[in-house]
Amino acid sequence: MQEQEFVSAVRQSLDLPDNESAGSAVRATLAVLGRRLAGGEGKDLASQLPGSLAAQIPDDAPGERFDVTTFYQRVAEAERAEGREVTDAQARQHARAVAKGLETALSDGEWDDVTSQLPADFADFLGTEPVQKH
Repeated sequence: MQEQEFVSAVRQSLDLPDNESAGSAVRATLAVLGRRLAGGEGKDLASQLPGSLAAQIPDDAPGERFDVTTFYQRVAEAERAEGREVTDAQARQHARAVAKGLETALSDGEWDDVTSQLPADFADFLGTEPVQKH
């Protein structure tokens, strides 16, 4: 999957007005997710991401411990840093759409490796119910 295809899929899933909004959501989610991963998993994830999306994953992937609520707050902060007006609830929906995109784009083994590092409360991020559009 190419970078633009990934971003477009997220845009369509969320019914966002343009690819810039979707790109912001993708970049923010990947950056925060990358900080949550540890033990080389960030590099493994980045190796399967298209184009410049790989650069969103921190090289050191420090394995910070934070809950899913903090995850969504950090995604919202990262999007706001790009000049987007995003609530924490919208960031949740954005992050969940990105997770669905990752599940499709990554190999099964890599997706399993990423999700195995996330605690039980991240089930919401990985949820199977439809993403609400806004």
